[in-house]
Amino acid sequence: MGTIVSPSLLAADFGNLQRDCEMVNRSEADWFHVDVMDGVFVPNISIGMPVIKAIKRHAQKPLDVHLMIVDPSRYVSTFRDLGADILNVHYEACQHLHRTIEQIRQAGMKPAVTLNPHTPVEVLEDILPDVDMVLLMSVNPGFGGQKFIPNTLNKARRLRAMVERKKLNTLIEVDGGIDQTTAPQAVEAGINVLVAGSYVFGSKNPIETIAQLKKL
Repeated sequence: MGTIVSPSLLAADFGNLQRDCEMVNRSEADWFHVDVMDGVFVPNISIGMPVIKAIKRHAQKPLDVHLMIVDPSRYVSTFRDLGADILNVHYEACQHLHRTIEQIRQAGMKPAVTLNPHTPVEVLEDILPDVDMVLLMSVNPGFGGQKFIPNTLNKARRLRAMVERKKLNTLIEVDGGIDQTTAPQAVEAGINVLVAGSYVFGSKNPIETIAQLKKL
């Protein structure tokens, strides 16, 4: 299958969102990564419901929606109705993670769970068979353009070993500080899905940058 590339719209030009969505459509990217922040779980507020509705109108590829919000179970059906294909919730934000994962699957989306940099992958031992993907944050969530945390590679290796030991097909995604140096390291550590924001949208030729990531 190769490496899946999910450009993060957090780094897109919000004044030209349709143009940037159309660029991703034309590129070799697989998904659109959409960050939803509530200013409570993370110290920032980002894309909300009306903007996701607009993105969905132009996006011709699946929406990989990452909820950085408290108590995400309240909004599962809302994000399904907005067109999310993958719904990613934080382990740290869910009091009843299994119930939330079940809700997401029953709503017809692929459930994914995210871990903050300080959270060990071992906490997923019992929920791993129930999720389609695990997202490892390689920066502290809340802001784009941050530096990659090197320990993420150790976490990725341990998670890859856990996935293989259980004979699962769970994807491993990484988000934060992905560039020409960290992307190959991430893939080598067992990561399947690269989220890239500033590196893609800040480059002179985003389509070519995406094509390079796809080759990894």
